[in-house]
Amino acid sequence: MVVGSVIHLLRDCASTNDVARDLARRGAREGTAVIADEQTAGRGTKGRGWHSPPGQGLYVSVILRPPASDVSLLPLVAGIAVAEAILSSTSLEVRLKWPNDIVWNGKKVGGILCESEFTGAEINCAILGIGLNIGQRRKDFPEEMRATAASLRMALRRSVERESLARSLFRALDSWYREFVSGARARILRAFESKLIFPVGKVITVRADRESETGIFLGFDAGARLILEKSGKKSYFSPAEILEIGYNIQESGAGREAPRKENPACS
Repeated sequence: MVVGSVIHLLRDCASTNDVARDLARRGAREGTAVIADEQTAGRGTKGRGWHSPPGQGLYVSVILRPPASDVSLLPLVAGIAVAEAILSSTSLEVRLKWPNDIVWNGKKVGGILCESEFTGAEINCAILGIGLNIGQRRKDFPEEMRATAASLRMALRRSVERESLARSLFRALDSWYREFVSGARARILRAFESKLIFPVGKVITVRADRESETGIFLGFDAGARLILEKSGKKSYFSPAEILEIGYNIQESGAGREAPRKENPACS
C-alpha cells in the first residue's frame, strides 16, 4: 500500500471524506486519495463547517484500512505528517494543537477529520480528511474567521504550489501510517508531542463537561488521551471530553502571549 498511489481529482464536491467513504464502500484500495478544488459542504469535527473556497486550499481525504480497530492515534499520525510535509516543501514550521488542528503564529491553517466505519467491532475503513489553507489573503476569509485563521501564503508571504505540497504530504503520511501499522505507538506519541503548541511540563487548564482542572501536562497515553497531573494525581481526558484548553506560551516569533483558550475539537 502506498498513500496517493491512486488519486481522484475533483473540481468540486460536498466533502472529500464523503466521496472517499463511498469509494471505500465500493472496494477502493487502501491509500486511495480524493482531492477537490472546492468543497461545498466541508466539515470538521462535531459537524462544524470547514471553509473550502475554490483554488485556495488543499482538501484531501485518504482511504485507510487499519489492521486493528483502535484508530485513536490516526489524527496524531496525520498531524505529524502535515507538519513534516509543510516543513519539507516550504521550510515553514507549524505547530500542532491536539488533537486535530494545524497552527501558525497562534492561528489555524489546517484541520484533520478522521471518520471510521465498523461492522460490529471490526473496522472496515478509516477516512482521513485533511484541509489546509494555502492561498488565502486575510480578506479572503469570512470576517468572523479573520482573527483566528491564516494560510500558508500569509505565513510565507508568497504562493505555495498545491501539487508539491500534496506529494510531500502523501510521502510523510505513508511513512507515519506504516509506523502506526507496525505498532510504534510510543514513537508516534513522542513525535506528536514534540510539535505541540504547548510543551510537556507546561501548566495548562482543561475544561471538560463544565468543570475545569489545572495541572501539569504530562503528554498522552497509548489511547491518545491527554494526561494532566495535579498534586501527584493523574487525570486522563479523551478528545471528545475536552471543551477548552487554557495556557500561556511563548511562541516562536509571536512574543509573549496572554492566556489562550483553545477548542481542540474545532475544525
